[in-house]
Amino acid sequence: MARKPVVLVTGASGEMGHSLIHRLADAGGFEVLALDVRPLPPELARRCAATLQGDILDRHLLERLQSEFEIAIVFHLAALLSTRAEFVPETAHEVNVQGTLNLLRLALEEARSLGRRVTFLFPSSIAVYGLPDLAAKRTAGPIAEHEWTTPVTMYGCNKLYCEHLGRYFARHYRQLAAQGEPSGVDFRAIRFPGLISAFTLPSGGTSDYAPEMIHAAAQGRPYACFVREDTRIPFLAMPDAVEALLALMTAPDDAVTALAYNVTAFNPSAGELAGLVRRAFPAARIAFAPDPRRQAIVDTWPEEVDDGRARREWGFRPAYDLERAFNDYLLPNVTRRYATR
Repeated sequence: MARKPVVLVTGASGEMGHSLIHRLADAGGFEVLALDVRPLPPELARRCAATLQGDILDRHLLERLQSEFEIAIVFHLAALLSTRAEFVPETAHEVNVQGTLNLLRLALEEARSLGRRVTFLFPSSIAVYGLPDLAAKRTAGPIAEHEWTTPVTMYGCNKLYCEHLGRYFARHYRQLAAQGEPSGVDFRAIRFPGLISAFTLPSGGTSDYAPEMIHAAAQGRPYACFVREDTRIPFLAMPDAVEALLALMTAPDDAVTALAYNVTAFNPSAGELAGLVRRAFPAARIAFAPDPRRQAIVDTWPEEVDDGRARREWGFRPAYDLERAFNDYLLPNVTRRYATR
C-alpha cells in the first residue's frame, strides 16, 4: 500500500504547533501529520490528515511513521523548554538532543527513500546566546548569529548543539565513508526571540513573562513578574514566527547561506509591557518580584539581535510591531478567550 505524503509536525500541541497547523491548513496543499506526547485538542486534530500521540524518543514509533507516511518536510517543534529544562537537565538533554537526532535520522532515511532532499525546519532560540554581564548586554548592540554563542542554560546548550548537528547532517554526514554521498537533509533553523501567543498559554519558557502578564490581566488575576522592570529582550508575535518558518521553508536553495537565522520585531522592557497591559486593563494588578535565578538567565540574553541576514536572504518582514501586536492581535483575541468563560 502506498505511503501517504505528509508534512510532519512534532510538538504539535504546543504554542507554535497550534499556530503552525492552523496556518498550514488555511494555506491548503499540506497534509499534516501531527505528533505530540499529549493528545491534540479536537479542534486542532480536525485540521490534520493524521494525528499520533507518542514520544520522539520512541524509535519504534518513528519507524511506524515511516512505514505509513512519506515525509518530505519536518517541522521539529518538540522540546523541553528553558525553565523546565533547568530542573531536569539530563532529561532535557535526552529530549532536546536525542529527540532531534532521531528526527534527523528519520529525515535522512526519508531522503534516501524518496530520492530527493527532505526539508528540516528547526526552531532554535536566543537562549543560544550568553552575554557575561549586564554591562556587556547593554553596550553590545544588536547581536549577530556568530556572536556570544556561550549559553548558560541546558536549553540553550541543547539548541546550539542541535544547530551543529543539523549542519553536520546537511553538509558533512559520513564524510570519511568510502562511498560518501550527500545526506539529503536540508536543515534550516531560526533563532526565535521571546514569542507571544494570544491563543495558547505559556508553557515553561524563560521569556514567558510577557504573555503571562497579558493572560493574567485578561482573567482578572494578579501577576508577579519574575524579572525587573528594566529587563529588555527581543520578541515576536506568534503569527510572524509561523510566517518566518514558512518563508524559510520555501526560500530557494541559493538564497539560504546560513543554517541558523535571527529574527525579531520589537524589544520592549518588562515595565513598558506592563504599561501597555495596564492601559488596556486599568484594574490589572501587576507587581515586579524578580526571581534572582531566572533574572540571571534573562540577563545573559541580548537586548537586541541583528536579523539583517534573514531580511536580505529570504525576505523576513514581521507584520506586527509592538503596538500592532498588542492592539490588533493580543488584546482582542485574549479578551475574547476569557470573555466566554
